[in-house]
Amino acid sequence: MMKAAIMGFGTVGSGVYEVLDRNADVVAKNAGDAIEVKYILDLRDFPDAPYQEKFIKDFAIIENDPEVSLVAETMGGKGAAYEFTKRCLLAGKHVVTSNKELVATHGAELLAIAKEKNVNYLFEASVGGGIPIIRPMFQCLTANHMTHITGILNGTTNYILTRMIGAGLDFETALKEAQAKGYAEANPAADVEGMDACRKICILSAIAYGDHVYPEFVETEGITKITLQDVEYAAQANCVVKLLGRAVSNADETFYAFVAPHFVAKTCPLACVDDVFNAIMVTGDMLGDSMFYGQGAGKLATASAVVADLIDCARHQAKRRDIGWGDGSRKLVRPLDSFASKWYIRLSGADAANKLAGQFPGCEMLESVQEGEAACITGELTTAEMKQAQEALGNVLGCMRML
Repeated sequence: MMKAAIMGFGTVGSGVYEVLDRNADVVAKNAGDAIEVKYILDLRDFPDAPYQEKFIKDFAIIENDPEVSLVAETMGGKGAAYEFTKRCLLAGKHVVTSNKELVATHGAELLAIAKEKNVNYLFEASVGGGIPIIRPMFQCLTANHMTHITGILNGTTNYILTRMIGAGLDFETALKEAQAKGYAEANPAADVEGMDACRKICILSAIAYGDHVYPEFVETEGITKITLQDVEYAAQANCVVKLLGRAVSNADETFYAFVAPHFVAKTCPLACVDDVFNAIMVTGDMLGDSMFYGQGAGKLATASAVVADLIDCARHQAKRRDIGWGDGSRKLVRPLDSFASKWYIRLSGADAANKLAGQFPGCEMLESVQEGEAACITGELTTAEMKQAQEALGNVLGCMRML
């Protein structure tokens, strides 16, 4: 029997215990042996839990117990989670995690330590919750140059936009509804400002292009400025508004990586991904488009991916998974100034329509949904060109890329 520890007993950590307990037979069959949780690390008390003897508050107990070979880190953040993960790996223990912030920030370092110590550091649950995407990218898609990664990577923002589109709720009302349903935190900044999606596209980009991508190098815009007028203009253009994380490769091995709201054509498979669901479309030069879809969050969905990584570690204790990427020193992320797109732009003012037509010759004008404003779809412009156009126009109410 293999001994495991769970670090952090919140939503995902308690889900990991539940999956290991309820599906113990399946886990044992696929791991080659039973996996028993010996310790649960958390500073809080859980007086109603029936397995009180497993709770500890001193990390060193896990670190120094040679019986514990498998550790699930579900603490979140990059403080104690980073320190404890690093110490577990240095102690020769396999670690799995759902912590996208930690992987996006320190993944290269932790993977290098895992390689040095001949143990595994796996993180399937860090992107897309229960959706299998990390392992397919490291295994099934490795015969391809990955030209594009485009994903709806955050369930909270996707739910808010779905309610704005389908029910006509404004952003604040949709956010409050998401909070009431438990889809959004009391402080939703990481979701609605795009930071959560940014961390996930960093991880996917590192896998696809072989070098660490730090979040500070990824231009990130959330959905807090999206209005019902934007939603109406999108519908006119036969589009919906989605928050996308994107990575796009260039011929010189550099790539663009960014997070921003987009007008997505209704003919695109991503357009019909609604509510809290996530979807990631990976485009390979040989395969073409492949889309991974499912629950991007949730207790048991995410926990199932964490436990699958524990099983993988159990099966590869002698020969570790060869997973890793560079330390980020190649600086492959190219500034967005030269990235070209068609754009939606909305302008206020009595002469707004004429100004747009003059600034963007040949643009497709949209029917105004509110007095004193105008909107259009432009031809292809680089980010730098669009920034210059916005400065020249002034009074810009909204601007989004077209996918």
